[in-house]
Amino acid sequence: MITSQISTIQNFQSQEEILDVSIVVPIYNEVESLPHLLEYLAQILHENQLSYEIICVDDGSSDGSTELLKHLAQTQENVKAVILRRNYGQTPAMAAGFKCARGRAIVTLDADLQNDPADIPMLLSKLAEGYDLVSGWRQNRQDAALTRLLPSKIANWLIGRVTEVRIHDYGCSLKAYRRELVADLNLYGELHRFLPALAFIEGARIAELPVRHHARRFGKSKYGLGRTFRVLMDLLTIWFMKKFLTRPMHVFGSLGLLLMFVGTVLGGYLTFLKLGLQENIGDRPLLILAVVLLLAGVQFFCFGLLGELLMRTYHESQDRPIYRVREIVENNVKNGK
Repeated sequence: MITSQISTIQNFQSQEEILDVSIVVPIYNEVESLPHLLEYLAQILHENQLSYEIICVDDGSSDGSTELLKHLAQTQENVKAVILRRNYGQTPAMAAGFKCARGRAIVTLDADLQNDPADIPMLLSKLAEGYDLVSGWRQNRQDAALTRLLPSKIANWLIGRVTEVRIHDYGCSLKAYRRELVADLNLYGELHRFLPALAFIEGARIAELPVRHHARRFGKSKYGLGRTFRVLMDLLTIWFMKKFLTRPMHVFGSLGLLLMFVGTVLGGYLTFLKLGLQENIGDRPLLILAVVLLLAGVQFFCFGLLGELLMRTYHESQDRPIYRVREIVENNVKNGK
């Protein structure tokens, strides 16, 4: 488990002061680009007089990135290495980085040098205007048109329609988050690309800014058309969470009642044919359909009840509220003071 892997570094927050920004970089086979990225990041952050840490999460690399990262973390100031036991995927790698982050703001970006660290101060400035998440928008992407750009545009449009969070570029890893927002986000599966939608569910204020995008200098992309199906499945998960996270009975119960109603109507019609008109209904497909609809309706209704019980257990066992308070305003002048 990821939590056991990072258990030795959970004391970062209590041992050291809060920083201006934590940079979280998931890494998978980026041995050539890693030194250039860390050098450029340090330069940009020093120029803007920010207190910072760079948290590099090695996600089971096999090209020498792990050994290089360990060396860099031991020899360079403000660089921390989180080494995962195997390749878990980008979402667990980001979750591990978030767990260790101590910055008031947290910025994520890819390690392949396609995101430009020079855009980080711009994102932080926008975050300071009162937003909880600022997402990068790669207006001029330097990727293959057929295998990367076209699927990305379709996915961004579809995700925006389903989640109602209309941003142009869900796939851009360059994002800035408030610390308190990240604390509320629980990441599973491959939900990293849906972080704006997850943040929206938590009531976050979201902004989007155009950022630079460079052609890949080293290695090859880890993404392809094969992830399309996984994106669609994750999208269904996000849609359900957004609509029915705290009220699963509304979807399962409603569908169950509808199926039971249709099944009952068909059953009543067949009963009339049998008893009223003395017709044979034993060989009618409609009889099988009525029975199936009734059984399916009962099952969906039961799913709704189980979902309600599980949701209450989830929230109550973790003392997790079903709401988020942005701020509390009150008059501090009491008793004439």
